[in-house]
Amino acid sequence: MGVRKREKAEQIKEAKKSLAFAKLNNCPTSPRKMRLVADLVRGEKVEKALAILRFSQKEASGRLEKLVLSAIANWQAKNEEASLEDADLFIKEIRVDGGTMLKRLRPAPQGRAHRIRKRSNHVTVVLGSNNNTQS
Repeated sequence: MGVRKREKAEQIKEAKKSLAFAKLNNCPTSPRKMRLVADLVRGEKVEKALAILRFSQKEASGRLEKLVLSAIANWQAKNEEASLEDADLFIKEIRVDGGTMLKRLRPAPQGRAHRIRKRSNHVTVVLGSNNNTQS
């Protein structure tokens, strides 16, 4: 039983070696706007995704581009012996979740006040490698 557990743990460790992720927390953009850009690059190869983000007009694309570059750097730190070109990296998962909201009040007619919700988001990017035989 102990040998099987050890073998299973080694398999999981090898599988995790082909993954790399990066997180961006409390980004001051609404999640809806960030998801529009995230949907453009989900499932794409890293080179194509960076090109899409670089030439996108949206403000969120600049932040996402930086985040993808960070995930690539994390992958390189994990796999120092492997080359980036041979790895065939792609964006396996990109998740945009709502972050904290800053609540502000705006004056409204007849002595009332309307609540303004300044939204933020958390973005998680997971890179996967198609080429599992790295050496």
